[in-house]
Amino acid sequence: MFLHIRIDLEFVLSYDHCFILLQGGHSGTQIFTPMKKLLILLFLACTVSSFAQSIHSYKATDINGNTVDFAKFKGKKLLIVNTASECGYTPQYEDLEKLHKEYKDKGLVIVGFPCNDFGAQEPGTEKEIAAFCQKNYGVTFLMMSKISVKGDDKAPIYSFLTEKEKNGLEDSEVKWNFQKYLLDENGKLVKHLSSKVKPLSPEITEWIGK
Repeated sequence: MFLHIRIDLEFVLSYDHCFILLQGGHSGTQIFTPMKKLLILLFLACTVSSFAQSIHSYKATDINGNTVDFAKFKGKKLLIVNTASECGYTPQYEDLEKLHKEYKDKGLVIVGFPCNDFGAQEPGTEKEIAAFCQKNYGVTFLMMSKISVKGDDKAPIYSFLTEKEKNGLEDSEVKWNFQKYLLDENGKLVKHLSSKVKPLSPEITEWIGK
């Protein structure tokens, strides 16, 4: 049994200013067997999945109210971490700052997102958070405005980090403060690490050095 499928002259997929043109030949009726139809659908599905989003297409607000376009981090590795001021892991700020100073000129950008989702351990305003980080840990790496990293009000950038449909790698859940996400120079998610993994652990420093 043959299936008659109408194929348009051009099929265009668009993502982040990139265009892929699949030529369907002359307009008209093309005849495909069911097997050929399945192969075409699988090919298109694989093509679309290869165009998973990049974090470089996102923008967010920093702790001072300025817009940060993540496109400016093209060519750099990113470590994104959700932070809190009253958590047992809060001292990780110290090692995050050490990591920043050691690798900022070697292609690493650390981005901290304060959140109050876990134990209400980040109750302060952006101004209070910034003052706390500076006074207690001398933080100079990029700190963002306070967001939610889970639930219905999850920030778009964390939807990207935690949803395979968007990041192309995996589904994950932020389970506590100071969970870390590592992204490569193309803005693609590489892995996520639990709060227990320290900023200066070989798992992070060796990845930076690759």
